[in-house]
Amino acid sequence: MSFESSAFDVPFQVPFVHRLRVTRDVFGPDQQILAELLEPSAAGPARIQFWLDEQIATAQPQLKSRIRKFVSDHADRVVMPGNIQVVPGGEAVKNDIHLLEMMLKCINAADLDRRSYMVVIGGGAVLDAVGFAAAIAHRGIRLIRLPTTTLSQADSGVGVKNSVNLFQKKNWVGTFAVPWAVINDAVLLSTLPDRDFRCGFSEAVKVTLLKDAEGFEEVSRLATRIRQRDMTAAAPVILRSARLHLDHITRGGDPFEALEARPLDYGHWSAHKLEVMSNFELRHGEAVGIGVAVDTVYSSLVHGFPEADAQRVLECLTNLGLPVDHPVLHDTDVLFRGLEEFRQHLGGRLTLTMLPRIGQKIDVHEIDRAKMKEAIRRVRDAHRVSVG
Repeated sequence: MSFESSAFDVPFQVPFVHRLRVTRDVFGPDQQILAELLEPSAAGPARIQFWLDEQIATAQPQLKSRIRKFVSDHADRVVMPGNIQVVPGGEAVKNDIHLLEMMLKCINAADLDRRSYMVVIGGGAVLDAVGFAAAIAHRGIRLIRLPTTTLSQADSGVGVKNSVNLFQKKNWVGTFAVPWAVINDAVLLSTLPDRDFRCGFSEAVKVTLLKDAEGFEEVSRLATRIRQRDMTAAAPVILRSARLHLDHITRGGDPFEALEARPLDYGHWSAHKLEVMSNFELRHGEAVGIGVAVDTVYSSLVHGFPEADAQRVLECLTNLGLPVDHPVLHDTDVLFRGLEEFRQHLGGRLTLTMLPRIGQKIDVHEIDRAKMKEAIRRVRDAHRVSVG
């Protein structure tokens, strides 16, 4: 047998189902919604491992007993080997690579397999880190996310990214993996601190600016009530943001970011760098708010975005109780290194999303740094006026 030069390029698609559920109390009256997502295998009840963000475990000490009761009540469908696992919340869980090794050891000790489930209950950072462990163990264990922050319910929890930080770079190690399901539950938000409650709505501003002019009007109109934790105002905005993110992932044509642009990362080139520069004093949602403010003003200076609308964006962020300025923002020599880090993360040429108008976007491949510095100055001045 001899080999001759040949080429075989066969495009194919993998059928994914992205399941999003909304509940009032997932371990109370709505527990059947979670139970129905857990499919027993031919070998018997599904093995299930619960992972808790220590922040929600502390804020809701009854949660562990409610989980155990859930497992007991559905013993025909699931079995829980070992203990409920608790991991640090916030960026701490993503900054210590040894925690990832610990997660993998726990998965191995529980004899989980590809038909098992990992249910992670926590904020976006914990969803990221536990999701990464689930994605690489056995090349993928079924992951069910129960986001406990407005940020993760509105944005990252419904995404397909998992990661940890390395080399002082956000999300340097990670995977794309579609979760088995996502459940946005109201009770899990009830003990969220006010600062973290506000943080989630920067992503709602971002996605509506990109995709939904009517949605941006809604966020702007309800901003003050959202800041005051009026759930009749906040809940529809969270759901609208989640649906917009879900629609982009499932119908946008590039769920795993194989193309040049990352439109859902509008404002994030600076946000990721600001988090690191502030030693994570800035929450992710706060950094995104600042990044969105800067890129929106820059769009008004360079890409024809109406100046009056840029002012409306700044007012919306401020009314939500989000900062639009921080001292590290003005160290532009360091900040602009974030442009190259953003480019490297995806590869190819630098591609940033900017706005010509609300509900529309364009891709740009270079930045006028003088104009970007001017945008940063204008955001700073607007912040001074808002707090003055």
